This record gives sequence, structure tokens and C-alpha cells, in this order.
Amino acid sequence: MADEVKIDGQTFHNRLSSLNSAWKADRRSNDALFAGVSSFVVLMGKNEDAGTYQKSNAMHYWLLGYEFPATLMVFTPDALWIVTTVKKAKHLEGLKGGKTPLEILVRGKDPEQNAKHFERCLDLIKSSGKKVGVLAKEAPSGPFIEEWKKAFGDISKDVEEVDIAPALSIAALAVKDETELRNMRDSARASTGIMSEFFVEEMSEILDEEKKVTHKQLTDKMDHKLDEPKFFQNLKSKLTSDFDTQQLDWIYGPVVQSGGSYDLKLTAQSDENNLHAGTIIAGLGLRYKSYASMVARTYLVDPNDAQESNYKLLLSVHEAMIKEAREGVAIKDLYNKAIGVIKSSKRPEMEKHFVKSAGGGIGLETRDSVLAINAKNTRVLKDGMTLYLSSGFTDIENPKPQDKKSKTYSLGITDTIRIRRDQDPAVFTNGAASDTGSVCFFFKDEEEEPQPKKQTKKDPKVGAVAASNITKTKLRAERTTQADEGAEARRREHQKELANKKQQEGLTTYSEAVGDENGVTQKKFKKFESYKRDNQFPSKVKDLAIVVDEKASTIVLPIMGRPVPFHIQTVKNASKTDEGDFAYLRINFLSPGQGVGRKDDQPFEDPTAHFVRSLTFRSRDVERMDLIAEQITNLRKNAVRREQEKKDLEDVVEQDKLVEVRNRKPNRLDTIFVRPAMDSKRISGEVEIHQNGLRYIDHRGSKIDILFSNVKHLFFQPCTHELIVIIHVHLKNPIMIGKKKAKDVQFYREATDMQFDETGNRKRKHRYGDEEEFEQEQEERRRRAQLDKTFKRFAEEIQTAARDEGWGVDIPFRELGFNGVPNRSNVFMQPTADCLVQLTEPPFTVLTLDEIEVAHLERVQFGLKNFDMVFVFKDFHRMPVHINTIPVESLEPVKEWLDSINIAYSEGPLNLNWSTIMKTITTDPHQFFKDGGWSFLAAESDDEGSDEEEEESAFEMSDSELAVSEESSEDESDFDDDASADEGSASDEVSAGEDWDELEKKAKKKDREGALDDEDSGKKRKR
Repeated sequence: MADEVKIDGQTFHNRLSSLNSAWKADRRSNDALFAGVSSFVVLMGKNEDAGTYQKSNAMHYWLLGYEFPATLMVFTPDALWIVTTVKKAKHLEGLKGGKTPLEILVRGKDPEQNAKHFERCLDLIKSSGKKVGVLAKEAPSGPFIEEWKKAFGDISKDVEEVDIAPALSIAALAVKDETELRNMRDSARASTGIMSEFFVEEMSEILDEEKKVTHKQLTDKMDHKLDEPKFFQNLKSKLTSDFDTQQLDWIYGPVVQSGGSYDLKLTAQSDENNLHAGTIIAGLGLRYKSYASMVARTYLVDPNDAQESNYKLLLSVHEAMIKEAREGVAIKDLYNKAIGVIKSSKRPEMEKHFVKSAGGGIGLETRDSVLAINAKNTRVLKDGMTLYLSSGFTDIENPKPQDKKSKTYSLGITDTIRIRRDQDPAVFTNGAASDTGSVCFFFKDEEEEPQPKKQTKKDPKVGAVAASNITKTKLRAERTTQADEGAEARRREHQKELANKKQQEGLTTYSEAVGDENGVTQKKFKKFESYKRDNQFPSKVKDLAIVVDEKASTIVLPIMGRPVPFHIQTVKNASKTDEGDFAYLRINFLSPGQGVGRKDDQPFEDPTAHFVRSLTFRSRDVERMDLIAEQITNLRKNAVRREQEKKDLEDVVEQDKLVEVRNRKPNRLDTIFVRPAMDSKRISGEVEIHQNGLRYIDHRGSKIDILFSNVKHLFFQPCTHELIVIIHVHLKNPIMIGKKKAKDVQFYREATDMQFDETGNRKRKHRYGDEEEFEQEQEERRRRAQLDKTFKRFAEEIQTAARDEGWGVDIPFRELGFNGVPNRSNVFMQPTADCLVQLTEPPFTVLTLDEIEVAHLERVQFGLKNFDMVFVFKDFHRMPVHINTIPVESLEPVKEWLDSINIAYSEGPLNLNWSTIMKTITTDPHQFFKDGGWSFLAAESDDEGSDEEEEESAFEMSDSELAVSEESSEDESDFDDDASADEGSASDEVSAGEDWDELEKKAKKKDREGALDDEDSGKKRKR
């Protein structure tokens, strides 16, 4: 055994105790599970590379996490005795001292001593009782086994041997704990990843291009995927963060069958026949950390109506079995459910083609026959059990064979599931779609039929049908915008699970009332100081005149014969009005409790204090009043601007120094442009990889340093369908680039720039037309491919240099992209493994998926061409991000993507007032989750089709509110900021300059003028 062996003692004792408890309970109830055995033996011989685990192997992995060859385990309800070699015994010594006594007998080179160890075990068996459990169907081999058989033969007449395999399956191996289920989920996701993201693409390419590839060659390619860690890192169905590809191994296949020769048994192998269009069955099984999963799918190429109808029947049978699999259900009921669906269908004759066994138990054992799914098994399912369901029709006659090889065909679907209490099972392999839209391929026209000779070219319908159906091989699902009902149902069920999980997480995280009330996010009273001593006053204050001191950001006002300073941050605004020979200057101050606008909660240390809201000064010097009002306004604007700049730079950090590479040239990428640019001029430079970061140097010598420790995400976006190739760095904390704050730094090169044209221009003088254009296109494709290769390699070199930081190169999945408006322009959003990004057009968008709490789809209703998507972050103090105006054609793909990455989403017909919602949550998140949490979003979605009028939600925004909010956001005053201004400033300015009597006079005058105008217009009409 290797020195790296580390046995989890806690897991060992927990599982051994649970086994003993089940055993003792079984003996008390006189159940037939353990058949009254008083001890049982698990015997391991020499190490053999078998395709499947036997019970003895499974018990070793279940208890110890490793396989210990040449080892004997003797179990009693009160103790465990182990006979093994010296090296193995060292690893087992640390397990002593638990609830169940553990006795380790060490074998050596002395035959007499080894025989005594066996004698002690035999005495233990005889003293326990007359029945001893053995694994009767196993035949281990090796010298150790021969010694034990010889010793056991002496007492075989005194004891009765009972097969203990079924009892170990039910009491120990069948029900999985959370760690085991996590390993099975990872195993299943890796299996479905190879099936859906490699095999389907490879198969369709072979059929499209009519290549001659054998089944064996194709499965060899699938086999080699286990040696490509990057393939599993980029899977759409995300694996756990610590996923180790070294722990993956094959348990079944991969197997590909086509061309009329099919075997749905799990012992089938791929042959040397070429891949044949028609019915293609592919299956595979992987083991991850010893836990297995299996998946199989049938793909139909140009199926006829009978084939498609039979597959739909099989799919409905398979889904019925899955839905029936719940805790407390007898296994035979699953099989009988399938037979019942077939008998009640339009094709009851398909019953004779249905498989006799539709799956079994799976986990440490590849196929546990104790849980075999057939018409006779009376075992009852329990929460935590895992099964593979394998539905299939065999040897079906094809009424319209494409050739001699297609006279008969078979159909099969296999999934790995986990049984749950009071709900449908979790389908671990749902990452490989099985609906008809995903498995039916069409080369030919779907409506292609022999044309009657009477039809002529003049018939417009014939041309229309042909034109609309001439397509390259595509899945049917890619040619329709309708949602598949089966996929929608599974997605809805998964979303319910995610919503429940979010609710439980919220109640756990916010177990007590926390929020603004405890001072976490309360606004603090700000103190401002104009002068520390009297002698710092401006000299002009001696004249008791209004003085605007720009240096101290202060207005000094004469009040009752004394100069009184007011810091500009206490001033709201100033206005000047003329009345007769006098000019009036009114200065409004900020104070709490004004009761207008969303920013009326100005804090103050003493809430019972009285406040001066405004001061009015009168003067005959009209020009001076104008000057003072202008000075105050400008001073206020400058103060707000400085405050905003200070606030913007709060999260900017000063990075450590870059450690340059010594004694060699750093890896470098030249002729690179950077965004944001360091100044208005566009100048190229080069990027270098140093010991702890990147350095960009332009041709003028200006530098940008980015430390690896400050990098949150690194992206590579190829120039496919784009004009530029990009390496994008998203930072944890912003840095300053020139005078700008930047959290995203992008290095790019244009793919169509003439300076990268390496073709030369000599031949162009003499060659024109299509030939030259074709060469240019070829050259551009070559140049783009070379650019992508160069940039991707450099991004991987960055990842290698920063391997200790834990992040890698993320590449956008263009096929999952959709159009939307995250800022002001319509752009193409693309998911990656960890983010949702838009990297082509500034301002860039980078949303980390792990930081998202829920997503809500707004304006989802019949008749609208677009919808909006809102992402709410786990940090509730962070405002949600909106992506607006997404085409409704992207609704189903967006839902599917959100569901695949385990983000709970909801949808509704209206826009919601998210500022109100987030304020409600942050005020008391405990109460929010106690009242149902995000379920109110689902309620909005469920009530979407209701015809009854309901009271409008406090969280919904009407069209008028939406318009007002948009106008106010665009026309904000320069004075408006979070600390000191409110939305009511415009109306306050009007009331500040004029009193109510004056306003009333003006209104009456305007009414009289309007009446006179109406009278004049009436006279004109009479004429």
C-alpha cells in the first residue's frame, strides 16, 4: 500500500455502526434479510483488474475508501476482526478506539503464526452461532484464499453458510450518504458531458461529411477524453471545484452500435463495422472515486414515422418509470408501470419487445442484482438509493428500411437516478437530452415524398416547401422555437428544488434579525469643519458681508452682527429673485425630516434638535447678489464633484510592486492595444508575463501593471465572428489607468488590420477577380486561426505563471449567447464556465455566476417581442443588474442555461421596483426569508395567466412610474448625490425664490390671459 493512504476514521466508524445497527434491528424483528446469521466473512484475494466491483471490493471501498488485497474481515454484531499483512495493518491501526471494537491480526512469514490467526477467527465464528454469512457467488483466488479455505474446511460441518450478499446491498451499500451522492453526481456529469458535448458533435460531423469511421474508432476517441482534463473543465454541466480527472475510470463501454446489429446488454462491445445512418445507440459508464454512473441514448437519423412513434412510446415509458421511483415503492411496481404504459398505448404489441430487466442498483457496484428492476423483485425503494434505469425495445421490424442493414432495429435509454422522499427522483444524467427534438437528425427534407408527375415548376407551393426544408443536418430542436414539454417539466421540477434550497439557505444564513436596524448599513452623520480658529476667517468678514471662501469651501453669513460660517456640504442650493429695487438671496440648507424625495433620511446626532432650513438676505446691489448666487452654485458643484470623485476612488487599491523576471526575457505578446487606453491616442504596445503579474508597455514607455493576486477572472475570446481577438482581465479591486478607474483591462489585436497582412503585394498587380478574392478569403481565415492560436497560447502561459492563484482561462460559449442591453447599447452576451460576459464593446460586462442569488425574467407575456432579465446578487446591498430587451426567441435557451448552472429563476409579466425590494430585504433579511423569501417572485409568475383583478404589488412599477424614474435618472441635478441631495431640489428652488401669494397672482393672471384668448378665437370663428 502507498504511503499516501489516508483512511477517514470518522466515516469508517459511522458506516460500521450503521451496519451493525441494521443487523441488530433485523435480528430483533426476525426479518429474513440477514437470515439469522451471527457472523459473516468478507474475503479478498489477490488484486485483479475486473471491469466491475464485487461485494467484497465494494465493502472495502465503503468502509476504508481503498481496496486491501489478501485480507480477511470477520464481522460480528459487537466487533470486527481483520487479518492482513504488516503494511496494510499500519494503515488500520489508527481506526482503533471507536464505538465498535477492532482487532487486527498481522500476518507474517511464519506459517504457524498465520494459522493461529485463522484459528482465532474460526473460534470467533463458532462461538457466535451456527450460521455464518459468506459471499457465495464470489470466487476469489490466491495463496491467502487457499489457506483460508483449508482452515475453514475443518469447521464447515459445524456451521451453516448463508449468502449474505443481499443483506450487505440493502443494509450497507444501497443507501448513499451525501459524500457518495456527490461523487455519483460528478461521475454522471462527466458521463453526460462526453455523450452530449463530444459524441453528438463527432457523430453528426461524421454523418454530415459521409466519413467512413468504425464504431471502434469512434469509441476510442471517446476513451481518450479521459486524458484531457481541459475537456472536463469546460463542460456546460459544471463539476465540483475539486474535480480530479485522475479519479475517472471506465466501467462500461463506451459502446456505439448501428447498422441493424444491436445488443442492449451492458456486456456489449463496439465492433469494427462503420457508423451507419439510421438507428444509432451509444452508451457509456464512468466511475469517479469508485462510484459509478451510466447513460445511454438512441439517435435517429432520418427516422420514418413508425420509428419516431416507437421512440416516443419508449420515452413516455422511461419517464413514467422515473416518476414512479419514490421511497416506499416496490421495485416490481416500476416494471409493471412500464408494461402498463405500453398496454394502454396505441401500440400494445410493443410489449413483447420490451426488455426483461430494466436496470438495477448502481454505486460502488456497477450492477447490483439485488435491486434488479423486473416484474418479480419485491424490494422496497428507500431515500438515498441510486439506480440505473435502462428502458429498451429490441428487435423491432422496420416497415420502411433504408437498406438491407436496417430491416430490424432496437431503441434504448439509460439514466442514473437517486431516489428521494415524497418527490420525483433526481436524474443525475439529465445533462444528456433524450427528447425527440434532441435525438432526431434529418439529412433529407422532412416532408420529402415522391412528387406526382402532374406538378410543374409553376406550382408555388412546391418551391416553398423545398426551400424551407433544405438544411444541413441539424437536431430538430434547433429548428423550432417551441419549448419541449418534457424538458420544461423537468426544468420546472429542478427549479422547485433550487428555490427550496435558496429558502433554506436564507433562513440558515439570516437566523436572527439583521439589517439596517442594527447599524450595518445606516447612514452616518458627517461632520464638516470650516475653521479651527477665529484668525482663519477671511479679512472681508469684518464688513459683515456675505463672503464665499472657496479655499475653505465655506460661506460666511452675517447673522445678528456676527460672521457665521457654513460649510458648503450643509448647503442644499441658492436662488436669487428680484422685487422692485431689491434683490433677494435665499440659501436653503440640508436638514433631516424634509419629507420629500428618496433621500430624506438625512442622519443627525440629535433627532430632537431644531434646524435652520433657509436664510434670506435682501440687498439693493443686484449685481452682487447675482455674483454671490453664482459663486455658491459653483462652489456647491465643485464640492459635489470632489465628493463623487472621492467616492469613486474608495475601492481603488494600491497594488504591490511587480516582481520582474530576471536572467531571461519574459514571455511577450507584441503589437497589442489596451482598453481602456491610457490617453486619447490609440498606441500599440506589448504585454509581458513576470513572476507575480502582467506588465503592459506602450511605445512611449507608459506602463500598466496587473498583479495575479488582484485578478478575479481571465478570459480569452477568439476572433470567430468578431473583428478583434481578446485577452480580458477582470480584477478584484480597480486600478488607475491614467486618470481613469478600471476594473476590466483588455488586451486585443484587430483581426482585419492591414498591418498583419503577410501575403505580400507583388502578384496583385497582375491578378484580379474571383481568384484574388478567394486567396484573400483564405489568407484571412489563416490569419484569424493563427491569431486565435497565438492569443490562446499566451493566455494559457498566463494561467501557468499564476497557477497558485486558483483561476484559469475562461472562454465564452458563443453557441449559448444571446442579445441584450446591459447598459445603453444592444450587445451579444455570452456565458462562460464561471461568468456571463460581454467583452467586445465597452463598457464591458462581467457577472460572476457564483455571486448570483436568483434571476428574474421580466415582461414575459404573450405578444411581446422582448423580455428583460434581472440578476440579484448574494450581497443584498449590491443593486441588481438588468439585461434588457432580450429577444423572446432566446427565452427558452436562457431558461435552459440558467437551469443547467443551478441558478434559481422566476418570471413575471411586469417590471418590478428593485430598489424597494432590496431595501425591504436589507432592512430585515431574516423576516424576508421567514415570510417566504423569493417565493413572491414565483407567485407573480404563477398568477400571470389569472383573469381576475388583483391588488397591485408594492414591488411592481407601473408604466408611468417607469417613465418618471427614467426621466429623473437622465435629468439629475449636478448637486444630486447620496450624501446630500434629493429629488425634490427642483421644486424646492421654485418655492425658495417666490412665496405662495406671488405664485397665486401669477396663476390668476395666466388664467385671465387664457380666457381672453378663448374669447378672441370665438369671435374669429363667428366671422
